[in-house]
Amino acid sequence: MNLQFLTHDLSNPTILFFLLGILAVIIKSDLEIPESSFKFISLYLLFSIGFRGGQELQHSPWTAEIGWSLVFGMAIAALIPLYSFFIIKKRIGISNAAAVAASYGSVSAVTFVAALSFLEIKGLTLNGHMVAVMAFMEFPAIIVGVSLLKIYDNSGANMGFKELLRHSIANGSVLMIIGSLVIGLLSDSKQAADIAPFTTDIFKGFLALFLLEMGMTTARRIKSFKTHGWYMALFAVVIPALNGIVVAWLSQFVTHDPSNRFIFAVLAASASYIAVPAAMRLAAPKADPGLYIPMALGLTFPFNIALGMPIYFSIIELG
Repeated sequence: MNLQFLTHDLSNPTILFFLLGILAVIIKSDLEIPESSFKFISLYLLFSIGFRGGQELQHSPWTAEIGWSLVFGMAIAALIPLYSFFIIKKRIGISNAAAVAASYGSVSAVTFVAALSFLEIKGLTLNGHMVAVMAFMEFPAIIVGVSLLKIYDNSGANMGFKELLRHSIANGSVLMIIGSLVIGLLSDSKQAADIAPFTTDIFKGFLALFLLEMGMTTARRIKSFKTHGWYMALFAVVIPALNGIVVAWLSQFVTHDPSNRFIFAVLAASASYIAVPAAMRLAAPKADPGLYIPMALGLTFPFNIALGMPIYFSIIELG
């Protein structure tokens, strides 16, 4: 890996704000973003990504590559939970294993946002249909995770398949990005341009504030993870890294576009800490959120930002 990648990324203002958030917790600062403001920022980022993706998709004719990209993305989201579950189920139990597996099969919209910033540094742009791919990768892992829970521990799951599917799609983050994608796809281009200052121009500023809060949250939750041992800590870094590396290579058979391949790798390497916890609270009440949320947010997320993304991109550049 070229050290220049890491140096360049760590000079990115948005990443520096993430590090500032970690520092704030370490020195016990009273810096904080009000919860209501943070929720607005989160919704704005999802809205902006979805709307801009819909607009780009509107100008992109439907191709076989788009169709295969959707299939490939959903296949990744369904396959990762399967082997993840069997790697860890003997160590942490069925319920916890199902929740962790679903988390790592699903995707992180926040990591996706950070990946957009990385692409901009490299002079690449996001293809609109990849927003749709991300949205459709949210729920297959949840379904697989709960299915595994039902197979191996019938007493643990209390949600039917239809209710599970409804809950996955109705999750606020999923609904916002899918809804914004559809609205962007249907909106007139000239009228969409009228709100471009809101949908595009201020995006990076809100992203910086978002990552500031994520840095503080990461530093707080990593402490609670210490009770779960080094095995799961290694899992939270090694498995996502392997997922990202393998998908970075496999994606060449679906698309030759480096930005698309990079997004596939990042999504495969990410872990959900929004949609999955919301679903697993109902589907797997015995699972410990103090395990799978800190794993995704405290270890996997910062690893992908600091080291994972440069690694995946270098693999793509090599062929």
